[in-house]
Amino acid sequence: MSHNPIRPWRNIERRKSRRIMVGNVPVGGDAPISVQTMTNTITTDVKATVDQVQRAAEAGADIVRVSVPDEDSAKALKEIVRESPVPIVADIHFHYKRGIEAAEAGAACLRINPGNIGSEARVREVIAAARDHGCSMRIGVNGGSLEKHLLEKYGEPCPDAMVESALDHIRILEDNDFHEFKISVKASDVFLSSAAYMGLAEVTDKPIHLGITEAGGLTSGTIKSAIGLGQLLWMGIGDTLRVSLSADPVEEVKVGYEILKSLGLRHRGVNIISCPSCARQGFDVIKTVEALEERLEHIKTPMSLSIIGCVVNGPGEALMTDVGFTGGGAGSGMVYLAGKASHKMNNDQMIDHIVEEVEKKAAQIEAQNAAEAEAASEAAE
Repeated sequence: MSHNPIRPWRNIERRKSRRIMVGNVPVGGDAPISVQTMTNTITTDVKATVDQVQRAAEAGADIVRVSVPDEDSAKALKEIVRESPVPIVADIHFHYKRGIEAAEAGAACLRINPGNIGSEARVREVIAAARDHGCSMRIGVNGGSLEKHLLEKYGEPCPDAMVESALDHIRILEDNDFHEFKISVKASDVFLSSAAYMGLAEVTDKPIHLGITEAGGLTSGTIKSAIGLGQLLWMGIGDTLRVSLSADPVEEVKVGYEILKSLGLRHRGVNIISCPSCARQGFDVIKTVEALEERLEHIKTPMSLSIIGCVVNGPGEALMTDVGFTGGGAGSGMVYLAGKASHKMNNDQMIDHIVEEVEKKAAQIEAQNAAEAEAASEAAE
């Protein structure tokens, strides 16, 4: 792990929730907050869908959701599940039979939208299939598809209506003695979604799936999601999340991790701390960071790297990172290791050198973690 100390004032006390399993991934309780995404390929194109699932998994996705709009997609799901390296959630809308078929195909979880799945009797049939085939469920309330009677009661989508919808469907599942489920109350409006989640967290201990639905493109959707999900996570709310972007699913995974990393809730890969650059910079910070982000994507070990253009903030930031580079003059800068000034390096060799230092540090951390795990195992024996 990074050499940086854990500061008490940065700790987040997570809401206490029940723990369920989505395949082999625990959700809720004291389990790490899992990151999800969803494929956007045609589900019946098994190769394209599996390829996308694998790319998402390589980027760090713990769980991937796949749409099951028709019978052929349900049939294709069986092969997708078999080839997937991570648990697959079947996304079910409008037709309850797709949920039954998805459970039979081996889905780890069924996502149903109570606003469009049909009567309680149909929901009960889906519950029975989930129980019979050992898969969990997600109640997915959406501000854009609330039940008609709730819209008539409240006049419009609002937090109270979304929470009531969630509680109605919690009752159905619990009345059928089914408890392996999580809940979401998503909306495209940050205020509506956040308020609904806060209300939901107060009235149930069920695990919560976070998301701002239909958040938008890569830039706008990232900002909306960071604001909405960030404040909820800071309050301790949320057990799993998906960042919904009109972008490559891999980008959803990256943004999800960046949100969690910024709050100290998950640590994966290199956290690059860099300045926006100005006239004082001793090298091209922007191009350097772009190059390093690409070349360090393969690093999964949690660690920190500071790339600062000049000595105003560079030395101070480097004190708190595993590896650092601060721009100086005459075409060179200072390399910092474990918070201490180590040696100078020419700017034209700096990128290759930093990659080497990061890889070396990552290997050291992994070796230390392995040794500690082995020692703990021997002590337990």
